Amino acid sequence: MDPIEPGAQIHGTDPFATPEEARSPIRRFRGRLASPVTLWTAPGPAGFTVSSTLVIDGDPGRLIGHLDDEADLWTAVSAAGRFAVTPLAAGQGQLADRFAGLMPAPGGLFRTGQWTQTPFGPVPADAGAWAGCRLDSAREFGWGLLVEATIEQVEILGDGPPLIHYRGRYLAG
Repeated sequence: MDPIEPGAQIHGTDPFATPEEARSPIRRFRGRLASPVTLWTAPGPAGFTVSSTLVIDGDPGRLIGHLDDEADLWTAVSAAGRFAVTPLAAGQGQLADRFAGLMPAPGGLFRTGQWTQTPFGPVPADAGAWAGCRLDSAREFGWGLLVEATIEQVEILGDGPPLIHYRGRYLAG
């Protein structure tokens, strides 16, 4: 058996992450809530991975989410007044990481993959569903923006297990 060469192993965890016991108790609590992983996109195009999205049924349907106010997505959403929300599916973790800024995106975020253009922003061509939203309001909330929107269009194109974020990892639902 060959000895393992130094540097030849890949860590199963982030070696630079703050140890759990040193993290904020609120952050640790939030990490124990499973969250759907969604991709928000807007004309421009711009996009960002969001795991704090809530859909409220009604007439009209509403959507709220929490965004980084410094993200390019917020600039595009506030300029266009509309955006698309796509629930990501199992197997789309790399897409989620790319739009979260955790993975390189040579040539830009929309350079790879197939995209369907909509009036609300591009959506992945293989999306199982997406919603087109009209921005109603946004306000500072915690360390970002609480965004409220009216759902103007819903497309259900397929079904599959969702991509879930739980305790810093992706799970297939």
